[in-house]
Amino acid sequence: MELKNLISFIHVAELGSFTKAAEQLGYSQSTISFQIKQLEDELGCLLFERINHTITLTDQGRKLVSYAHGVRALTEDFKETLTKEDCAGHLHIVTPDSICEEMISAHYADFHRKHPAISIRFSTGDSGSLLNMLDHNEADVIITLDHRLYNKDYVIAKEQRIPMHFTASAQSEFAGRKGLSVRDIMGEPFVLTEYGQGYRRVFDRELAKKSLEITPVLEIGRTDIITSVLMENDMISYLPDFVTGKLAAEGKLCYLDVVDMNIDIWKQLIYHKNKWLSKSMKTFIEYIKTHEFSD
Repeated sequence: MELKNLISFIHVAELGSFTKAAEQLGYSQSTISFQIKQLEDELGCLLFERINHTITLTDQGRKLVSYAHGVRALTEDFKETLTKEDCAGHLHIVTPDSICEEMISAHYADFHRKHPAISIRFSTGDSGSLLNMLDHNEADVIITLDHRLYNKDYVIAKEQRIPMHFTASAQSEFAGRKGLSVRDIMGEPFVLTEYGQGYRRVFDRELAKKSLEITPVLEIGRTDIITSVLMENDMISYLPDFVTGKLAAEGKLCYLDVVDMNIDIWKQLIYHKNKWLSKSMKTFIEYIKTHEFSD
């Protein structure tokens, strides 16, 4: 049984497509089809059902997935023990916009100095797209900013509850006022992250429980732009403290004392349980656990 055939099988199983697996591995589709046929002939069973141009794993195929991952992991671990070269590899990390901005500005240069042979591609998206990319092996690691997510197919490498505040300019009429209700500020102009994404979705859901709704004057995924707008205008937003903390400490923004809105938002570092953890991926995860999450 050839290792390359098992690796091709893993990619087809994860991506649900011979074409996508071929693109990701740099093979032709006919090569992938031939490798899967070789595996099926060798094992004497059908691994995929092919119906109306769609493929699904058979029961035998599902059983082979875990064995294939185990063989690949053992092989790669052995390769790593044979080399003394610096940790190297290519990683695809997918996060919400606000986390991506913070990670790149605060940590990327330091990580690159320590591990120059690891290249990283950052992408951004909402929680739904993050999880979909994880399920289809299009992301190595994701970091969510949402309600607390659990799934038997995911490994949560680290998680942290994130403080959130209604935030405004330091000159806001609500600055310093105690015991505000969310109804006290409902009539103000709001600048919010995009509708239906991450903590904005959770925020809207909590408002709906109070029979309230906010129609923002501006919606944008870039939290750095939101904070700039807040500093220059008499507007309000609802943002995580890691975005606003420094500006609040410098007196450029203020937190409003809204006492009847307590939303549970979590930052979670997640990878798929079937994902093979390369040395570069382990290195990245450990770095992020130490630098991006505080105990």
